[in-house]
Amino acid sequence: MIRIVFLFLCFIQISFGQVYSIKGKVLSEGYPLKGASVIISGTKIGTTTTQSGDFTLNISNIKNPKIIISYLGHKSYSRKINYNQKDLGVISLMLDDQLNEVVISGTLKPVSKLNSPVPVEVYTKDFFKANPTPSVFESIGIINGVRPQLNCNVCSTGDIHINGQEGSYTMVLIDGLPIVSGLSTVYGLTGIPQSFIEQVEVVKGPASTLYGSEAIGGLINLITKIPANASKFSFDSFTSGWGEVNTDLGFKYNSKNKLKGLMGLNYFNYSNPIDNNNDGFTDLTLVDRLSIFNKLDFYDNLSIAIRYVYEDRWGGQMNWSSNYRGGNEVYGESIYTSRVEVFGKYNLNKDLFLQFSFNNHNQNSVYGTTIYNANQSIGFGQLIWSKNLKRNSFLFGLAYRYTYYDDDSTATFNDNSSSNMAEITNLPGLFIQDEIKITNSKTLLLGIRYDHNSIHGSILTPRFNYKITNQDKSSVFRFSIGSGYRIAKVFTEDHAALTGAREVVFLNDLKPERSWNTNINYVKNIYAKQGYILDFDTSVFWTKFSNKIVPNYDTNPNLILYDNLKDKSITKGASINFNSLFNNGLRINMGATFINSSIIENEEKFTPYLTESFQGVWRVEKKFIKYNYKIDLTGNIVGKMRLPRLGSLDPRDEFSPIFSIINLQITKTLKKSYDFYCGIKNILNFTPPENSIARSFDPFDNNVVFDQNGNAIPTLENPYALTFDPSYVFASNQGIRFFLGMRWSLN
Repeated sequence: MIRIVFLFLCFIQISFGQVYSIKGKVLSEGYPLKGASVIISGTKIGTTTTQSGDFTLNISNIKNPKIIISYLGHKSYSRKINYNQKDLGVISLMLDDQLNEVVISGTLKPVSKLNSPVPVEVYTKDFFKANPTPSVFESIGIINGVRPQLNCNVCSTGDIHINGQEGSYTMVLIDGLPIVSGLSTVYGLTGIPQSFIEQVEVVKGPASTLYGSEAIGGLINLITKIPANASKFSFDSFTSGWGEVNTDLGFKYNSKNKLKGLMGLNYFNYSNPIDNNNDGFTDLTLVDRLSIFNKLDFYDNLSIAIRYVYEDRWGGQMNWSSNYRGGNEVYGESIYTSRVEVFGKYNLNKDLFLQFSFNNHNQNSVYGTTIYNANQSIGFGQLIWSKNLKRNSFLFGLAYRYTYYDDDSTATFNDNSSSNMAEITNLPGLFIQDEIKITNSKTLLLGIRYDHNSIHGSILTPRFNYKITNQDKSSVFRFSIGSGYRIAKVFTEDHAALTGAREVVFLNDLKPERSWNTNINYVKNIYAKQGYILDFDTSVFWTKFSNKIVPNYDTNPNLILYDNLKDKSITKGASINFNSLFNNGLRINMGATFINSSIIENEEKFTPYLTESFQGVWRVEKKFIKYNYKIDLTGNIVGKMRLPRLGSLDPRDEFSPIFSIINLQITKTLKKSYDFYCGIKNILNFTPPENSIARSFDPFDNNVVFDQNGNAIPTLENPYALTFDPSYVFASNQGIRFFLGMRWSLN
C-alpha cells in the first residue's frame, strides 16, 4: 500500500509539477538585443536578455504557456509554446514605426527615415495632441527650427519660418501637393484642422529640385489620414477661458465597389473681444471658420480629396462692427475667405503615377479704408515615373502649374488702361533624380530640375546629397547642397503691405530670388541599458541668397519700399534635437536652433526683421499607465528679433525681448476610447508691449501733421512723429488661459 501511494505522488509530481527550461536569442536589425523583457503571459515568470541577446526561462505548472518578448521602441513578439519545447531559436524584433517612420518628402518615394539621403523630420498626430490647437499653424510651434510668425497686430496674419527664413520661403504641401501657396500663404494655413493630419514631415533647406518655386527655405508636408486606417467615428472638441470653441468630427464609410471614404468637419469660433492691454484694439482676432474635408479611395489606385473652407475674421477697435466695414469712422480689418481644394493621386502602375490638384482662393477684405479683393486659381499636374535598376533608383517627373491671379492692388495694375488685369502664369517643368547605392552604407543622390516661367523665363535648380551609415544603422551622416528659387507676390504673402498707413512702393520690377544652401546632418541613436532610447539629431546649415526681396521700413517711416537686394543675404546656424524614451513612461523631446542672419548692401551689414537669434522647444510626456492618465508639458523660447520701427524718434525697442510660451496638459483615458483633457496655455502669461500698435488712438492719422514730402513731423501732440502702424509684432497678444476638451473614437 505504501509503495502504491509513493508511486501515485511521483506521478502527480511528474504530471503537474514538472519544471523545464526554454531558451532563445533576440535580435534587432540582425544584432543582439540586450535588456529585452521576456515573460510568460499572466504570470510573474520572466527574465531579460543578456549582452549576446540570449535568455533562459524556467516554466512549470502552466497549461499552454504564452511567451511575450518586448523592448522599448520595438514591436512586441508573442507566441504559444508547445509542450516541453526547449529552444525557440532566433527571434527578431521589428523597430516601432515611431522610430523608423516611412517618409516621402525628401525624395518623392516612400523610404524609411533612417534610409533617406535627405534629412526629414517626422511628427505624428500623437505629437500634436500634447498641445491641442484649432489649426496646424499654431500646433507646429513646438517643432524645433519651425516658428509660426504673426505679421499683423490687428488681423493676425501669419506665416511659417524655418531656420530663420521668412514664411514666404516655406512651401506647405498637402499629401505632397502645393496646395497652400500664393494668396493662401497668409490665411490658408489657419484653415487646416489638426484632426485631418496623420503626420507632418519637415524638410529644412531648399527643395526646389522636386517641388519648384517657394520651396527655397524648406517645406512642410501635411499628410492626411487614409480612410482605411481612420476610426469609424471620431469626435474632438475643446474650449478655452477666452471663449474659443473648436470641434472636429470625422467618420469613414465603405461601399461594395471598393470605395473607402473619410469625411471630416471642423468648426472654430472665437467671438469674445478682449482688450487686456488697453490700447482700444482687440487683443485677438475674432474668427468664425468652417472647414469640410472628404477623402475617397477607389480600388486602391485612385485617391481624391476635397476640402472647403469658409472664414470670417475681424480685428480692430473694440466698438467696430460690420456697419463700419471699409469706412473711416471706426478702424477694423475684416477678411472674408472662401476656399476650395481638390487634390489626388492615380497609380497607373507600380512605377508610374499621376498627381493633380486644383484650388480656388477668393478673398474679400478691408484694412481700414483699404479695400483688397483678390481671386486666385491654381491648377497643378505631375506625372512621375520611378524605376530601380540594380544600385540605381531613378525618378523622372513632368510637371505643369497654371496660376490665375487677380486683385485690386498695384500688383496687377495696368498702366495703359488704368485698370487691373489678371496675371496668368504658365509653369511647365521637368526633373530627374538618381539615388545611387554605392555600398550598403553609402548613398549618393543627384537631381536637377528645369522650369520655364512664362513671365520670368528659364530656371535651373540642381541638388546633391550624400549619406553614410554605420553597420548597425545607429549613426547616419548626411551632406547636402542645393539651389532654390522663388517668384514673389508681395500683396499675397506680406500683408504688412496692406495694413496700417504705410504706402507700398516698388522701386523696380521684382526678379526671382535665388539661393544656395549647404547642410551637414548627423543622427545618433543609442539603445541604452534597461531599454532606454536616446536619439540625437544635429545639423549645421548655410544659405546664401541673391536677388533677395527685402521690404525696407527704414528709409521712410510712411513707406514700405520693395526691391531686389543688389548685394547678398546670408543665413547660417546650427540645430540640435534630443529625443529620449524611457521604460517608465517618460518621453522627452528637446531642441534648439541658433541662427545668424545678415543682409549686406552697399558694404553695410544689418539683421533682417523678425529673425530670431535662437529658438528652443521642448515636450515632456509622462504616462501613468496604472491610472490611465498622462501629463504633457510643452513650450518654446524665442530669442531677440529686430522689429520695424517708425524712424529714429520711435520710442519702442528696436529688438523684441526673449520670451517663452509654456503649456501644461493633463489627459485622462477611460475605456480606451474616451480622452478627457484640460490644462493651461501660456502659463507665464507673456504678451508683447502695450504700445505695439503705434498711435492706436488715432488709426486714421487725423491728428498727424505731415510735411510737403508726406513725412510725419514732431508736434506737441505727436512728439515722436508716429503714424498708425500695427506691424510692430512678434507674438500673440493672447495671454494665459485654461482649456478643457474631450476626444472620443469608435474603431
